[in-house]
Amino acid sequence: MTASILDSSFKEEPYWWEAFRPQAIEAPSLPGRTDVVVVGGGYAGLATARALADGGVKSVVLEAEEFGSGASTRSGGGISAGLSIGKSFAGKSLDYAPELVRDVVGWAVEAYRGLFDLVEKENIDCHLEQHGRFLGACAVSHYDGLRARFDKLRAGGATDCYLVSREEQRQEIGSDFYHGGMVLETAGKLHPALFYGGLLAAARRRNSITLAGHCRATGLARSGDGWRVTTGAGDIEARHVVIATNGYTSGLTPQLQRRLVPIASHIIATEELPADLVQKLCPKGRTFSETRRVLHYYRISPDGRRVIFGGRARFTEIPGELRARLLHRAMVERFPELADTKVTHTWQGNVAFTYDALPHAGEIDGLHFILGCNGSGVSMMPFLGDAMGKSIAGKLHGRMPFADTALPAIPLYSGNPWFLPAIGGAFRALDYIDEKIR
Repeated sequence: MTASILDSSFKEEPYWWEAFRPQAIEAPSLPGRTDVVVVGGGYAGLATARALADGGVKSVVLEAEEFGSGASTRSGGGISAGLSIGKSFAGKSLDYAPELVRDVVGWAVEAYRGLFDLVEKENIDCHLEQHGRFLGACAVSHYDGLRARFDKLRAGGATDCYLVSREEQRQEIGSDFYHGGMVLETAGKLHPALFYGGLLAAARRRNSITLAGHCRATGLARSGDGWRVTTGAGDIEARHVVIATNGYTSGLTPQLQRRLVPIASHIIATEELPADLVQKLCPKGRTFSETRRVLHYYRISPDGRRVIFGGRARFTEIPGELRARLLHRAMVERFPELADTKVTHTWQGNVAFTYDALPHAGEIDGLHFILGCNGSGVSMMPFLGDAMGKSIAGKLHGRMPFADTALPAIPLYSGNPWFLPAIGGAFRALDYIDEKIR
């Protein structure tokens, strides 16, 4: 990569960590027994523990690294009430029964509203704002696909979305790259690390939660009517175990690992830009995503001075300078005026995709789980964690979201996504073909 693209302060870590860094919280000692062990200290795990505590149930949250080191502080921070639900890692929207569409849209709206309620209730300062999302069609045929998707969303109860023609899209985005698109007004963005920090602080305020960082769960075994969880710091007996490891699900739970495909998502942050240029690129404060199989997503930083640009530069982890070069090139394709803009930060994190492109929460082999963000984790994972905690505590009113949709196994897959580089290449080829057939 040419040195001119990298800023002199270039860092291979999330831009978000400038405001909140992962926390090394280690329990002085683990209790020998607790009500619930939560494996995974991200949004889902912390939200589960919070709801358990409010329901009078004790828990231990095991985090293999520092709290906040995983995907919860590595996303782009975009949120929406359903625009991304049901979109596979191939960028394809899947067909569902009308009843399921209504349920999914309803849960997505609940998750979105619940996020605002959570931020207000816990007084979390995380730059949460609602300015909508523009989903750009990368080919003429993709715009036709958006029409069908729009009809399904509207039939499912999403009344705040509308189509935008190519002639009108400059009102939404300062780019001619797309062939029109769709806007979802019930969408917004936040600072993901500050949101995580606020959720972590909320957990620390509850005395019935034990936070154990640098404490990897290494074994799970049935023990009477509960579980024994083995860690490097000792064993814990628990009535229930909740797996909330998402894109970092390991061989600890092979029955779950083979139902999830972890795909690396990569992001860059640019140097500070002139205010008039930012206004030109993003006239309405939207977040942006697109219809490519190998998609990109982007937004303006909370201070209104940088572009945060992400996507699948590759489907696996890659070196920082290569990430920066590939994402910078894609950014310039959409915004040619950013050709000389430097990159100050680059980072990556794992997104967990499921075979049916839906998040899932439920029970398998006696284990509770919250898995499969499919790119919508910022609002959906806290929502499902809250519901899971209330369910175990006997405080959930109504049914558990997604519990009636079984987490499907992936044919011929054991948990090792060896095929991702080949699939990534094939998807890029298909995107190229789509975009050349105008």
